[in-house]
Amino acid sequence: MADVLLTLIMPDDVAQHVEDLLLSRPDLVRGFTANASEGHGSVVRLVEPAELVAGHAPRTVIRTLGAEADMRAVLDLIKNELPRANVFFWLVPIIAMGRL
Repeated sequence: MADVLLTLIMPDDVAQHVEDLLLSRPDLVRGFTANASEGHGSVVRLVEPAELVAGHAPRTVIRTLGAEADMRAVLDLIKNELPRANVFFWLVPIIAMGRL
C-alpha cells in the first residue's frame, strides 16, 4: 500500500493533546512535524478579542506520513479520543520521498 501524507490543522489548545496521542502510537506514527499557523476565512471561528482584531486565529499544523490504513487509524484515534477537538484534515498520496 502506498504512503499518504496526513495533514491536521487544529486550534492551538488542542495541539498538545493530538501530539500526545500521536506519540503514544509509534506503531502508527513514525514521526511528525508541527508548525504554528494562522487560520483565515469564513470557516474559521474568531472568538478571542485579539483574534477579532487580527482577523485570524492561531492554529497548529501537524504533518505525518505512512501507510493509508495507518493514517486512517490515526484519524479514528483522534475522533474517538478527542471527539470535539475541531481538527480539520486531509490525506494526499506521496509521489516521492527521501533524504537529500
